[in-house]
Amino acid sequence: MIPNGYLMFEDENFIESSVAKLNALRKSGQFCDVRLQVCGHEMLAHRAVLACCSPYLFEIFNSDSDPHGVSHVKFDDLNPEAVEVLLNYAYTAQLKADKELVRDVYSAAKKLKMDRVKQVCGDYLLSRMDVTSCISYRNFASCMGDARLLNKVDAYIQEHLLQISEEEEFLKLPRLKLEVQTLYYSADHKLLDGNLLDGQAEVFGSDDDHIQFVQKKPPRENGHKQISSSSTGCLSSPNATIQSPKHEWKIVASEKTSNNTYLCLAVLDGIFCVIFLHGRNSPQSSPTSTPKLIKSLSFEMQPDELIEKPMSPMQYARSGLGTAEMNGRLIAAGGYNREECLRTVECYDPHTDHWSFLAPMRTPRARFQMAVLMGQLYVVGGSNGHSDDLSCGEMYDPNIDDWIPVPELRTNRCNAGVCALNGKLYIVGGSDPYGQKGLKNCDVFDPVTKSWTSCAPLNIRRHQSAVCELGGYLYIIGGAESWNCLNTVERYNPENNTWSLIASMNVARRGAGVAVLDGKLFVGGGFDGSHAISCVEMYDPTRNEWKMMGNMTSPRSNAGIATVGNTIYAVGGFDGNEFLNTVEVYNLESNEWSPYTKIFQF
Repeated sequence: MIPNGYLMFEDENFIESSVAKLNALRKSGQFCDVRLQVCGHEMLAHRAVLACCSPYLFEIFNSDSDPHGVSHVKFDDLNPEAVEVLLNYAYTAQLKADKELVRDVYSAAKKLKMDRVKQVCGDYLLSRMDVTSCISYRNFASCMGDARLLNKVDAYIQEHLLQISEEEEFLKLPRLKLEVQTLYYSADHKLLDGNLLDGQAEVFGSDDDHIQFVQKKPPRENGHKQISSSSTGCLSSPNATIQSPKHEWKIVASEKTSNNTYLCLAVLDGIFCVIFLHGRNSPQSSPTSTPKLIKSLSFEMQPDELIEKPMSPMQYARSGLGTAEMNGRLIAAGGYNREECLRTVECYDPHTDHWSFLAPMRTPRARFQMAVLMGQLYVVGGSNGHSDDLSCGEMYDPNIDDWIPVPELRTNRCNAGVCALNGKLYIVGGSDPYGQKGLKNCDVFDPVTKSWTSCAPLNIRRHQSAVCELGGYLYIIGGAESWNCLNTVERYNPENNTWSLIASMNVARRGAGVAVLDGKLFVGGGFDGSHAISCVEMYDPTRNEWKMMGNMTSPRSNAGIATVGNTIYAVGGFDGNEFLNTVEVYNLESNEWSPYTKIFQF
């Protein structure tokens, strides 16, 4: 065809032919500029091809001091056959692997950050899973840290627990036998037990298939808990232990096998094991029907008066909200829900697990950040849901429970970072008036003179970045230049008014949250360019390094993250489908996030 006088021709065989030739060049070693050393095996390839399919290798090649020389990459923990499978895939888009090799291909794809291959391998493993292999598959999914795969395996185990219990792999697991006293939940919301025995575990049921139990702290060592004779010492046996995340406590599946016996598969402090629960008969005064409990399948090893419950949600779902810690409370203000841009402000007390309302802001506001300066809460800029950018700001005075206007910004700013540093308020980056690209602008507010002045601009345009203070420096993390997500990080030194690029994050993200704990930065959630994410990473300023940490329990884009006391809280945001009003907390010791809180029951 020659429309408008231009010659147009599409060669349908060109790509297939070129790909085949590229792969032939690789196998013959021609024009290769990469040497992969995989457990003593050398493999040649072309840097441009591998960089296109592996973000991990892209980063390595991008940091090479000599971009025109030959790159050398060494792997001591991958199967050479699996890497060869991935090389063929990189050149041909065809993934071919023997069934015995799929797990190694998955492991190699995880290392190289080839997520599509990892997902395909995971789906293949799931398609071949049966009652004989599911425990082995769970071991693998846990070792790989693949929450999606792990959840699907656990769902299969829950559905087929009795059949699985007859398999050889099940019989090799450590076993725990518990003799328990059944409790019941009375109509006046009390746990009643007519035959309490000190130091023994107590179990109460919510229906015929699910249980919840709380183990009392034993007053002496010779309690009723025993390891079965067939598996003594198995809890530390290498053959029986699944490498689950440390401190993971989870009931994977439970089944009622008789009137007073339950079979459970659980992860106890990172060890996958079997629990047999044999219940004593309830006292005659127990009611015939037991009201259902809100949370089944929870496991808690604490004194009996300390119980675990889901954290109270906010009254409003919020995305693009502002969060801060003030006077030992978590403050969540503004944001969007599906109906409107919000003015409301909620305050969370961690000690009572209770949300209350503060005075609402004067202006509906979302896509903003806020900070505490000299005991007062500042919000500036953002969007009111109708105008893309706001220049107004306001300050909350906790002594009068009211908001007071502050001098307007020098320019309208939405999606900007806000942070207090050395007695002043900084606003950094943000969107231009059309929301098409980020800004380099950095302004500072002096609460004494009540005026805004400019300071050094950023090195890179940014909006939807995470901003915080640590060690006398101001950090701006990730964000987007236009719509392309960034993993770069800049640090501001107020002494010489300069911004410097430091180590980049592992994951590019915009709309993430950041908090400081134990002298380190924790960045969580956000949007990676295709979907809301739950991953979290930690920056150690002494090492100038980022490290991946435990994932949040829910993806959260444009959520609020703040430290209250010694705990990081994540609240609200958008999970890709719903605006959230939920809360979760991070445990530094176990490197885990949880939507539950522990409270005393009196």
